[in-house]
Amino acid sequence: MPRILVAGVSGCGKSTLARRIASRQGLPYVELDALFHGPDWTKRPSFEADVASFSATEDWVTEWQYDTARPVLLARATTLVWLDLPTARTMWQVTRRTVERRLRRTELWNGNREGPLRTILTDDEHIIRWAWRTRHKYRDVPAQLAATAPHVELVHLRSHAAAQAWLDHATGSQARRPE
Repeated sequence: MPRILVAGVSGCGKSTLARRIASRQGLPYVELDALFHGPDWTKRPSFEADVASFSATEDWVTEWQYDTARPVLLARATTLVWLDLPTARTMWQVTRRTVERRLRRTELWNGNREGPLRTILTDDEHIIRWAWRTRHKYRDVPAQLAATAPHVELVHLRSHAAAQAWLDHATGSQARRPE
C-alpha cells in the first residue's frame, strides 16, 4: 500500500498537494502541523507517539517535516514527492497565505492564529522570514534518499503544472508523465 510523503519548503504547497493526492487516491491524509502544534504554538507532548502510531498503518499521505518525524516517516514511506518550486513563487505563496490568514483571523491548529503582520520585522521565527531563511533546505533530497532510504521512490516536481500532470498520471486521469 502507498505511504506518500510530500516535501518542500514552507509555503510551497505541501499540505495542499498532500490533500489532493490523498483525495485522488483514496488514502488517509494526516496533517503534521495539526499533530505538532498545541495551544499557543507549543509542541504537543504526544507528537512523536502520534507520528509513530499513524506511520505504522498500511497507507497514508503526509508532509515530510519536523526533524523528529522525518526519519520515522521515511523508514515507512514508499514515495517522496518533492515540490521544488522557484523561490519567487514560494515566497509569493507564503506571503499571500500569511496575509490572508491574518486578515481573516483563520483558526489554524488547536486554536492558533497567525500573529500580527508587523511581527515579520521583529520575530526571527515569523513564517515568512522562516521560509526565506530555509528556502534551500531540501537541495540534498536526492542524495539523502539514496544514502538513507533507497527503497523510497523520489518524484521531483518543479512547478504546479508538473504536480498536476504527475497527479493525473498517478491516478490514471491522463496518459502523460511530467518532464
